[in-house]
Amino acid sequence: MKLKLTTLLWNPRTLPTGAGLILLLTASVPAAPATPPPGRRILAADDSTRRLAIIAPEGSVEWEIPVTAIHDAEVLPNGNVLLQQGWTRVQEVTRDRQVVWEYDAAKAHPGRPVEVHAFQRLPDGLTMIAESGPARIIEVDRQGTVRREVRLQVDHPNAHSDTRLVRKTPGGNYLVAHEADGRVREYDPSGRIVWQYDLPLFGQERRPGHGPEAFGNAVFSAVRLANGNTLIGSGNGHSVLEVNPAGTLVWKLTQRDLPGITLAWVTRVERLPNGNTLIGNCHAGPDQPQLIEVTPDRKVVWTWTDFTRFGNSTPVATVLPAK
Repeated sequence: MKLKLTTLLWNPRTLPTGAGLILLLTASVPAAPATPPPGRRILAADDSTRRLAIIAPEGSVEWEIPVTAIHDAEVLPNGNVLLQQGWTRVQEVTRDRQVVWEYDAAKAHPGRPVEVHAFQRLPDGLTMIAESGPARIIEVDRQGTVRREVRLQVDHPNAHSDTRLVRKTPGGNYLVAHEADGRVREYDPSGRIVWQYDLPLFGQERRPGHGPEAFGNAVFSAVRLANGNTLIGSGNGHSVLEVNPAGTLVWKLTQRDLPGITLAWVTRVERLPNGNTLIGNCHAGPDQPQLIEVTPDRKVVWTWTDFTRFGNSTPVATVLPAK
């Protein structure tokens, strides 16, 4: 606390004799400095800078590897990284960058268009892979043998956009973001569609492109929440949607709901244990964060921006547990 001496001069002609000078001693309390958000470990990948990296809480590079086209990646419990090199090869890579497992969809479908945009290591050790083009989900063992196969329904077949992120639910079904169809479908293990949600355009016209100026319903991701609802990253819909099992929209965050932040291509979304929502923000430009955490009442509590090591095409961005 600082003390401040204030002198007030009064006009003696308007006051009684002896009342011409008054000294005031006041306390000046400086404003408390803003508390910076705590550091986070981050997994991020950008095909424009051709880099996948784990960023330590203080901002240093903990680990990195060159990549090309990439839409998915995860750090495994053993510390290895499951990633993709191009649109067809899924690899498990050690921290000394040794490839210890690989599946190449191009070899499985010679002469046929095929791309992989999603994969997941399952608790039983199998690896789930979504193949766009052949329009199927497979579960593959360590020897590359397909142990399970689920055929997908696509209305606008395209090897580049049949699917984006795909995740297996705790109940054993598969949540599939069908980008070209603008639709999320849930399939049971037999391939039967048990739930579906069509992303609305909310009265807007479609606009081409990938940045904030574009608009559509090219959905990127969908994850099942503990409460049974589904959290959706709407891609070029610039929004995050939470939908209940009946298909009713119960929570929504749109392009300009966050002061000073513009959402562009919304990629991964995640509901954190604290109830906040983590949002991947791709193609938004260097003045915008690539990763955002918001509260249920849409208050920003943390953002991450790194346009030095990553660029404007960072579809993989997520927070990792502390070491």
